[in-house]
Amino acid sequence: MGGTGTDQGRNGVRAYIGSFTSAGGRGVLAADVDEETGALTVTGVSDAVADPSFLALEGAVLHAVSETRAGAVAAFDVTGPAPRPLGAPVPVDGAGPTHLALAAGHLLTANYTSGSVTALPLAGDGTARPASAVLRHEGSGPVADRQGGPHAHQVLPDPSGDWVVSVDLGTDSVRICALDPATGELRLHGETALRPGTGPRHLAFHPAGTHAYVLNELEPTLTVCRWDGARGALEPLGETPVVPEGTTGPSYPSEVVVASDGRFLWAAVRGDDTLAVLALGADGAEARLVATVPCGGTWPRDLTLDPSGRRLYAANERSGDVTWFTLDPDTGIPSRAGAIEAPAASCVVLG
Repeated sequence: MGGTGTDQGRNGVRAYIGSFTSAGGRGVLAADVDEETGALTVTGVSDAVADPSFLALEGAVLHAVSETRAGAVAAFDVTGPAPRPLGAPVPVDGAGPTHLALAAGHLLTANYTSGSVTALPLAGDGTARPASAVLRHEGSGPVADRQGGPHAHQVLPDPSGDWVVSVDLGTDSVRICALDPATGELRLHGETALRPGTGPRHLAFHPAGTHAYVLNELEPTLTVCRWDGARGALEPLGETPVVPEGTTGPSYPSEVVVASDGRFLWAAVRGDDTLAVLALGADGAEARLVATVPCGGTWPRDLTLDPSGRRLYAANERSGDVTWFTLDPDTGIPSRAGAIEAPAASCVVLG
């Protein structure tokens, strides 16, 4: 089945939910967003691509990874109620892509299993062409069962658009690269080592562009870093816990988002199944845990801030739902407002 839905057009804010089809997910779901309440109403679905675990939206084109051993990306037209595939998936020349982002006319993927980053030029219709470059990471970490080799988990452009950063869980490091917009070549510019065994997973920038926050998966901490966009340099400043002192049992942080005004940061924590609220200092150089709240389900893999900055959406993979929260403007603390069923949900984007 390529896509199902009614014939009505795309209106207002929309949500797109990725999922693991290998675990019972339906593929890519499209939903209308009630702008007053934040409620989601599913309007269509496409199961044309296996395991579309992470998504990126640009205009009327939705990009998805296919997190499979073969590794591919796919594009969908989202002008209608259901995502409509735009051609066949395109190989990324890497295994297990877990994340993708758009930069300088290219689609970038972080390939977890093969420990690499791929650049694919975009055609005029927004779809990806064959890969122009694959940058392979090297190294390992001290956690034998998770860090035997490189595992690129995220790739994204910095706020200036001059650099591409990739976060590698296997090597406890963040790489800074230059992307040539004309040729699609990726050139390694530098690498920042983080504390061994922390397993960095995802990174988010402060809106001022002067700091970055690396969320670690193998230890429930956030590494606060200074970011120098002129030099393309990342400098760790310190770590902050994302679970309360005395928390027992394994906790595996997954996603980090920062408020557009730079006052708060939120992190999703699996195992603990919470959303952590951290207050940021006025200049972004400090982060302090102020509260944690239940994520509304089990195993929150992704966390997304809505365009208004008033709500958070959590994709709870193992409980199979997407839960939304209203944010207190003074404290940043989320309050559960509703949920929809979304089996094996792994990602939510809004636009």
